[in-house]
Amino acid sequence: VQLQASGGGLVQAGGSLRLSCVASGHTLSLYDMGWFRQAPGKEREFVAGVRFSGRSTYNLDSVKGRFTISRDNAKNSVYLQMNSLRPEDTALYYCAAGKEKWLPGSMSYWGKGTLVTVSS
Repeated sequence: VQLQASGGGLVQAGGSLRLSCVASGHTLSLYDMGWFRQAPGKEREFVAGVRFSGRSTYNLDSVKGRFTISRDNAKNSVYLQMNSLRPEDTALYYCAAGKEKWLPGSMSYWGKGTLVTVSS
């Protein structure tokens, strides 16, 4: 599975961005999909995830109410709508495919990151 993330950019605090991740080489419908992020000097952390069925989603506490993950299996894509962005959301954002556990070491496939920078 090859994953390609896009949609990052520079935005002011309070603004919004929508990240997209498109898969090729295999259908995404078999995998749980997650978004992770890594800020400079910090470990990669889970941000949001959606089960393969799309019925269940999970979020990091600090993004609840602001970020929404969704998927479109027909388009082999997963999205992250990010609203009310804060400077502390600044990071390289990665999409990943795996099963069951939302841990970086448990994900099977990773895309290259897309940079999100939030200015104060």
